[in-house]
Amino acid sequence: MADSSSLLNRMVRAAKLEVNLYEEVEADSKATMPAMWVVIIAAVAAGIGSGIAGIIAGKGVMFFLWGLLGGMAVALLGWLAWAGITYLLGTTVLKGPNTSSTWSELLRTVGFAQSPGVLKILSFIPYVGGVINLGASIWVLIGVVIGVRQALDVSTWRAIAICI
Repeated sequence: MADSSSLLNRMVRAAKLEVNLYEEVEADSKATMPAMWVVIIAAVAAGIGSGIAGIIAGKGVMFFLWGLLGGMAVALLGWLAWAGITYLLGTTVLKGPNTSSTWSELLRTVGFAQSPGVLKILSFIPYVGGVINLGASIWVLIGVVIGVRQALDVSTWRAIAICI
């Protein structure tokens, strides 16, 4: 059996939307780098999926490579920005009565919430790829709401307001 703190185990638990996982990574200061790896893995998977779609559409290998590199850069910057914005909103304007959090806690919970994004590797499949991509994106958003709720100790509705 895999170690409960292994990256794969935590990614599966995050994808299963296990509240305890989000509490666990919030409290584990050593989980920030693994959260970054989750973001990178999900971005690479999405890049591969869209790259294959591009190759099928005749856009060539360079489209694939630039999409992969650009996608990783955008994913990492997006992760940093999303965690930062949720931190600012969640600890000021939309702060709950029990809110006590740090930016790094949000980096961890928002990062692990990206786990379902690995399914975007299947986005090249004709007719269903777009649905898979949309479904994975919604799944990630639900995970982010749970992660923000747990990290900021706010209600689900307040977490939704912070995330959207």
